Amino acid sequence: MSKAPRVHLQQAWDDVGGLSEPGKMPSYSISIPAKYCNVGTKLRDVKGSTCENCYAFERGRYRFTPVKNALERRYMALESPTWSSDMALLINELCAKVPYFRWHDSGDIQSIDHLRAIVAVCEETPTINHWLPTREYKMVADYRKLYGEFPPNLVVRLSGHMVNQSPPTGYGLPVSSVTTTHSMTNASICEAYTRGGKCGPCRKCWKPSVKHVAYPIH
Repeated sequence: MSKAPRVHLQQAWDDVGGLSEPGKMPSYSISIPAKYCNVGTKLRDVKGSTCENCYAFERGRYRFTPVKNALERRYMALESPTWSSDMALLINELCAKVPYFRWHDSGDIQSIDHLRAIVAVCEETPTINHWLPTREYKMVADYRKLYGEFPPNLVVRLSGHMVNQSPPTGYGLPVSSVTTTHSMTNASICEAYTRGGKCGPCRKCWKPSVKHVAYPIH
């Protein structure tokens, strides 16, 4: 792909509200406010849930006004008719050297239409590996009934709801869970805790062959 004109790239950045660069990740992500999570908002009131102490809900850098404003801009931008093409332009350009993208370091899928727009981005960025963690099991299941399977460069990984409990089964998709220990049966343990909270060279979450990733609680 030829390099996009700088002004076009800047316009796309402005139109989607910008991307995020989580310190843990190898490349870019996008975030929207955690307060708009559907399932996650309900889980915040459940003792022992993985969302009870959500890192993206008024904690850490997410409590600062500039970050909150950026998250709101990205949320509002989801209504843009050019959102998918703008996102594809940015990802193809900015993730070319490190071809990995994580969806939602804060927030989650908002609707089937939102998920379809994300899939459209993945289809327009075939050289990029996408990882979409989500708690919206029903939304994902409904999407697959309507549209079929996800593109091969998109790993939709269903996140478990409760700490130290088995992740969801029966959906035929990769899963993740949260554990208070550094071991879990039939799971690949995230080792970011051994690298100061960073992925480092690991790309397990983006690999469809890694069926279950367990994250030690932090």
